Amino acid sequence: MMKFRILAVLLTAVGLVLAACGTDDGSSEDGGEMDHAEMDHSSSGEVPDDLSRAENPEYPVDSQAVINAEHMKGMDGAEATVTGAFDTTAYSVTYTPTTGGEPVEDHKWVIHEEIEDAADAPFEAGDEVVLEAAHMEGMEGAGATVDSAEDTTVYMVSYTDTESGDKVENHKWVTEEELTPVE
Repeated sequence: MMKFRILAVLLTAVGLVLAACGTDDGSSEDGGEMDHAEMDHSSSGEVPDDLSRAENPEYPVDSQAVINAEHMKGMDGAEATVTGAFDTTAYSVTYTPTTGGEPVEDHKWVIHEEIEDAADAPFEAGDEVVLEAAHMEGMEGAGATVDSAEDTTVYMVSYTDTESGDKVENHKWVTEEELTPVE
């Protein structure tokens, strides 16, 4: 009888551990297979040395804007403070994380200065590149395909997640088209 109880307790414990591991449906807001809920949306605010500050951005540093992008949950509709504005080429990319797993499709945004061996000329849709960006786990060093390229002003922003209420500091990146003035 005692052996049966010990076995029942062990099986229950194993079941609880396995249930806690759960499963992930693999969905993300920007079309990829990686769950952005595990992404650290904040950054140190450091930018590549060769990144050019925007001379006359639509949204200057310390200005307020509303984010109109769904790169991840809790972003769309958030009021943001601009912490940086830079002129560059922004890329939507598809890549397979170096940590394994399914490809992340249409990830927005990686900038020109975050791509290994980037020359002066921008990459084009279909180009194969290696990412130096570390926005998400498994991104840095990953091979990627450029889905689209856009010459634009990109913004680093701080905001409060509209779903969790968590403060996001120096999020990289949103484009000018993804911001609107605060009303």
